[in-house]
Amino acid sequence: MNILNYKKLWIGIGILILLSPLGIILPEIFKSGGAWGEWGVDEIEKIAGYVPKGLKKLSELWRSPIPDYSFSGWEGFLKSSIAYIISGIIGVGLVVLVSILIGRFLARKNGNS
Repeated sequence: MNILNYKKLWIGIGILILLSPLGIILPEIFKSGGAWGEWGVDEIEKIAGYVPKGLKKLSELWRSPIPDYSFSGWEGFLKSSIAYIISGIIGVGLVVLVSILIGRFLARKNGNS
């Protein structure tokens, strides 16, 4: 099964990647703050009035490799949009790579090489 056989799927994923800057445009237009569920500890405290101890402790456990889907020094609408698209490409690439590796591992484990 060739990964290129999924032309419609790749076109759809490409469109979604190109639309990813809407994540910074729409909240700005509607003055809605961050995307739902992507809040940091400080934003949760502002919304709820407190942060549970366990959440505060766990929030220091992981740091995003690309915070806010952008790169330092990439301020401004155009650069932020490009950074969002690059982040989408990196994310999709990593998911595809991990999926392929897991698929190959499981195929070998089941004797289907």
